[in-house]
Amino acid sequence: QVQLVESGGGLVQAGGSLRLSCAASGNIFGTMGWYRQAPGKQRELVAVVSRGGITNYADSVKGRFTISRDNAKNTVYLQMNGLKPEDTAVYYCTARVLLSDKTWSDANWGQGTQVTVSS
Repeated sequence: QVQLVESGGGLVQAGGSLRLSCAASGNIFGTMGWYRQAPGKQRELVAVVSRGGITNYADSVKGRFTISRDNAKNTVYLQMNGLKPEDTAVYYCTARVLLSDKTWSDANWGQGTQVTVSS
């Protein structure tokens, strides 16, 4: 049973910073990352990081957000600087786990953490 527990969301003024954390329980994790969903919009990629540290960011957050992970702790982080009101959304942690047949699972999802940026 895979569990992803997010923390670190909250309310911040524009230009401020927040750090999200996602602790995963379970087996070995492959790609981990963050998606977000704003009211009335589809869920979208924010950033992902492979087990080997290769990262991919949405263009809208490049240069402002940094994703990192600690494989020993099965934890992924998202440092968010220069926050803008348009970053307001529920942020979801996602991770793939190694299955018994040595393939990677479909994405598992956390319950989400609210990030609100005031102008």
